[in-house]
Parts: sequence; structure tokens; C-alpha cells
Amino acid sequence: MTTNASPGDVSAGSNGRATIEIVAIGLGALMAALAQTLVLPVLPKISADIGASTTQAQWLLTATLLVGAAAVPVIGRLADMYGRRLMMVVALGALLVGSVIDALTDDIRVMIVGRAITGLSSAAVPLGISLLSAVLPEARKGSAVAMVSAMLGVGSALGLPLAGVVAGHFDYHALYWIGAVGAAISIALVLAVVGNPAGTREGSIDVAGIGLLVGGLVCLVLPLSQGSSWGWSSPATIGLLVASVVLLALLVVVEKRSSDPLVDMTALSNPPVAITNVASVFVGFALFASFVGTANYVQAPESTGYGFGSSVLVAGLCLMPSGVLMLVLSPVSARLMAAFGPGRVLCTGGLVIAGGLLVRIIWVDSLWQIILGTTIIGAGTGVAYASLPSLINIHTPAADLAAANGINTLARSLGSTLASAVGGSLLAAITITVGGAALPSLTAYRVLFVICAVASVLAAVFGLLVSSWSTSSADQDRELTPV
Repeated sequence: MTTNASPGDVSAGSNGRATIEIVAIGLGALMAALAQTLVLPVLPKISADIGASTTQAQWLLTATLLVGAAAVPVIGRLADMYGRRLMMVVALGALLVGSVIDALTDDIRVMIVGRAITGLSSAAVPLGISLLSAVLPEARKGSAVAMVSAMLGVGSALGLPLAGVVAGHFDYHALYWIGAVGAAISIALVLAVVGNPAGTREGSIDVAGIGLLVGGLVCLVLPLSQGSSWGWSSPATIGLLVASVVLLALLVVVEKRSSDPLVDMTALSNPPVAITNVASVFVGFALFASFVGTANYVQAPESTGYGFGSSVLVAGLCLMPSGVLMLVLSPVSARLMAAFGPGRVLCTGGLVIAGGLLVRIIWVDSLWQIILGTTIIGAGTGVAYASLPSLINIHTPAADLAAANGINTLARSLGSTLASAVGGSLLAAITITVGGAALPSLTAYRVLFVICAVASVLAAVFGLLVSSWSTSSADQDRELTPV
């Protein structure tokens, strides 16, 4: 099923065919997103069952995060060169292989290797966005891209309750089998029904760019994910952060001089694209911090004065409405973007997130209030996430779409990583003593939510900036167009 037709003509089939393509890619994106958080609630159980230390178990998350951060932009560029469907299958194949390895082992070292391989699947979301943009009829693109984009949040929201249910009734290895089976089904569907647009960019692989980008991102993500345990003032943390700045600065210099760069700095520095990526960091930050704040919050003992002493399953169920709402609002977001533009929709999403955080700050007495605030945050995130790839697609050349969406997904992931670092430090620093143990105080959570609200408002402001920039550019184009 190979075609060299233009993106708008690649899939001119029936509406039913388009729906199957959306389901195939949406399933792959969901499984890749779930893989990022599915093991989080069962880390203590894994440690106890296989005799791993807390540090070793934490590497099950860190390995996936590191590989994903480095792989997403690289795989995106390879997709532009060699084909988006091919690299989508490669990303989902990594999820399948990594999940099977983890499902069949009790050795923590082998399990970490499996999780590292799974990290390659992080590229499935941006690849899915760029692939659907190429193969779907014009009328279906908006809602489909919005849905796949929302999968990053949906996977995080559904991962906790799913892990709670599985861990409560089955061996934790079942979580890995879920990822393997889901990846296998998605691969089969993608190969069977999804069109195969040819690569749109010629050139060779930028080895120097890959080395600098991977090195810079690893040096950035590793201390952010491990800083709480290493110490933020430790030589390792500071040294890696400095190395990250140096390597990424070198990347900019090298890529500007390259005739075939891995990262097109001209396109990346295009103001609407740059503003959208910064807004993505803020939205990713607010969402992840809200999830962490909800899961830990409701499990805290009632003696803290705010917690509910709930189980992991109940904590996950508190997040489920937000995940469902993200998915349900995808087609609504597409219609809003068609009517008002994606910049204004991003602004709306940011303000809704801030409103939900305000609920979390003020009302803390009942579990339903926590669920309400978290659901509002999820609704705003779903709307904001839907707008981000649309903004990237509008302001990026067709030949660079996969790479550009990869960078945007990376920006969201970096926001989540930063939220984990900031949230963990805050909750560890502002504490109360309960039964001789230091636990996060209500003030700590409120400070975290205030920071998230500020990030959300900044994302909203950037949405207006992008909208104004796009309008000004359109006006200039009209003025320059001869009558």
C-alpha cells in the first residue's frame, strides 16, 4: 500500500477506511503513552518481588524517559526521510519487543533494558500526528490529529487506574503483556490499512547533530529525573546541567552550518513554532504536576488534615474522568479550531487549566471536589493539547512535519519531567510531621498548584501571541498578493 501522492490525496477512500486508520494509529499512540506511566504505581511491588533497590526500580522510569527524549526528534527526522509509516511501525515494534522482554524476566537489569527499548515508542504520538496529516481526507484531519495529540494526557490519566486494577488482581507482569498485545494489534492494523506516504525530505543522516542532540538531552533529563535523590547542588547534577547547556549550544552552531541538519534551526526559530513549543512545556508541566498532586494527595493519611487515605486504585479513579474528557473533547476542539483558530483554542485551554487548579487550591474538604478540579484541568489540557500540533502543522513545511511534531512532543515531555523535579522538591521541602514521619503539607500542594496555574496562564498568553502573529502574517500575505 505504497503511494507517492501528495499528502492531501494519499487517502481519498471511504469514511470507514479513514476511521479504521484513525483507530489503528490512535491505539498505537495510546499504548505508547500508557507505557510511560503504567509501571509507576507498581514500583514498590516490583522492588519487593525481585529484591531490587528503590534506586534500581526508579530506573525503570528513568531509562524510558531518557531514551524517549533522545529518540523522538531523531526518529521524527528519519520519518521525514524514509517514510512515516515505516518509522511508526519501528516505534511500535520497540514497544512490543521491550514489553515482551519485561514480561518474561524477573532480573531488574534485564527489565531496565526492556524499558529503555520501550522508550523508543515515545515517538509514536508525533509520528501518528504527522502520518494522519498525510493520509486522511481533509475533513477528518482536524479531529483525528487532536485525538492522537490528546493521547499523551489520556495515557497518563488512565495508566494509574489500570495499573491499580491489574496489580490488585494479577501479577505485575500482566502490565507488560498489555503493552505487548496492544502494540502487536496496532502494528497489524497500521500495516494492513494505513496509507504509506513516501519520505518527503532528501539528504543524509546528520551524525554530528544526532550525537550533540542525544548528549544534550540525556545531560538535561537525567539530572532533572534524579536530582531529588542526588541533591540539586551535587557535582553530578550541576555538572550534567552545565554539559547540557554546552552541548545544546554547540548543536545550534553545528546545525546552522549544516547543509542537511537534523534539527532545522530556521524552522525551529520561526516565532509561531518557537512560541508553541514553549507553551507546550508549560502545558506539560501543569498536567503532570496535577496528576502527581492528585495521586499522592488522595493517598495521604487523613491525619495530615487534607488526605483521604485512599488506595492506589481510588487515586487512579480520581484521574480517570480527566482522561476520558480529554478524549471526548478532541472533536469539539477541532471544531473550535476551525471556527476561532488554534491559537485562541490554546489560550482557552490554558485558562480552563488555571480554573481547575484554582478549584484544587481553594476547595479541599471532599473527594468530589478533588475530582472536579482534576477533571476541569483534564478538560483544559485536552483542548490545549489538541491545538498544539495544529499550530506546528500550520507553520512548518510539509517536508519537516514529522521532525517538527517530534520536537513539540519532546517539549511536552520536558515540561512533565520538569514538573516531576519541581513537584518532588516542593513536596519534600514543605512538610508536616505525622506519626514521626515527614509528609508533604497542604501548603506544599497549594504552592505547586499555584506554580502550575501560572504556567497555564503563560501558555494562554502564548496562545494569543501565536494567534496574533498568524493573523498579522495572513494580513501581510494578502497585502503582497497581486489582484
